[in-house]
Amino acid sequence: MITVVGSINMDLVVGTERFPKQGETVLGNLYTTVPGGKGANQAVAAARLGDQVHIVGAVGSDAFGTQLLDGLEKEQINTQGVKKTNGASGIANILLSEGDNRIIVVPGANHELTKSDIDAQKKVIEKSSLVILQLELPIPVVEYTLQLAKELGVPVILNPAPAGGFTEAMKQADFLTPNETEAEELFGTNWELELERYPNRMVVTLGKNGARYFDGDKHVTVEGFPTQAVDTTGAGDTFNGALAVALAEGSEFKEAVRFANAAASLSVEKFGAQGGMPNRTEVVSRMEAAK
Repeated sequence: MITVVGSINMDLVVGTERFPKQGETVLGNLYTTVPGGKGANQAVAAARLGDQVHIVGAVGSDAFGTQLLDGLEKEQINTQGVKKTNGASGIANILLSEGDNRIIVVPGANHELTKSDIDAQKKVIEKSSLVILQLELPIPVVEYTLQLAKELGVPVILNPAPAGGFTEAMKQADFLTPNETEAEELFGTNWELELERYPNRMVVTLGKNGARYFDGDKHVTVEGFPTQAVDTTGAGDTFNGALAVALAEGSEFKEAVRFANAAASLSVEKFGAQGGMPNRTEVVSRMEAAK
């Protein structure tokens, strides 16, 4: 069982032919709402790959909150750990252009999650084979969850996004999964040297170019898979959910990263953060086709 402690948002997606410059107005060609949030996305990614998933988070008392819970439950994700607040659910404004994206998150209910809410889920965390964390929740709650999981002997994947919330205490996570931009923000332009401090523990995702880590002896690049990107939103979340599934099943680190790369490559071929998240058969097929 995998427990995801993280954000649950509604994504408000706007498409345009090109991003506006500062002070400029451009016409859009798309508007829609789709479920998102790094926590929810990673939970869905893991669930579609066949693992039992619990999610701990918070939604508001608005229509978005109801829709978000319904969506998670349809994915067979246990939502008993989701707190319902009196305020608004979190949202993410996502601007899309030619497969690329720019995102602004308004946390809403996500920032009402407390340490007491985590304590209430202690038994669930204790039974988990792995916990996934990100940084769209209050930072003290993330640190507290990490410490609790460590005390219970449960491995933690920490996806340090947004990178601005990363703290020294978070370096004790069993696995760190920044993307290239986040790695540079956290560790500077020489982030590859930082990999050597986290052998088989920190993996940096490189988009279509795969992922890189240090295995204790050498730097390893696990190549990405050919893909036709439609919407890159959620690719990193798919990577994290798939990595968690593979590690929980006992895969070697390199093979777990390759599995996660394959899942992420599939996720960008359809619209929406969760829309393209693949099932296990699709991931295995892509891996076998690339051999």
